[in-house]
Amino acid sequence: MSQLAIAQIFKALGDPVRLQIVQRLSNGTALCMGELSKDLGISRQGARKQIQALVSAKVVQLHPVGREVKVQLDAVALQQGRDFIARLEAQWDKRLQALKQFTEQ
Repeated sequence: MSQLAIAQIFKALGDPVRLQIVQRLSNGTALCMGELSKDLGISRQGARKQIQALVSAKVVQLHPVGREVKVQLDAVALQQGRDFIARLEAQWDKRLQALKQFTEQ
């Protein structure tokens, strides 16, 4: 995955409303727009705009089911973001270990 795609994932997750939407979808179930936008403290139109930002970042996918549209979390995209963080964490662990060894000498 490109650096740009990873940046888009983190940018999408940087908004509190979008983060709340992702959290609601985190159990793996797909929810319709109405269920998902309920009690977000924003208009339905605002919720759609936030969901579209998540779609653009490929964090969620839309699936038409009859007259409704279900929103589902894309676990692959989130895993790629998690992998990026894990690589950074490993680099920092290595650097901190080297610093520890240096200071103990």
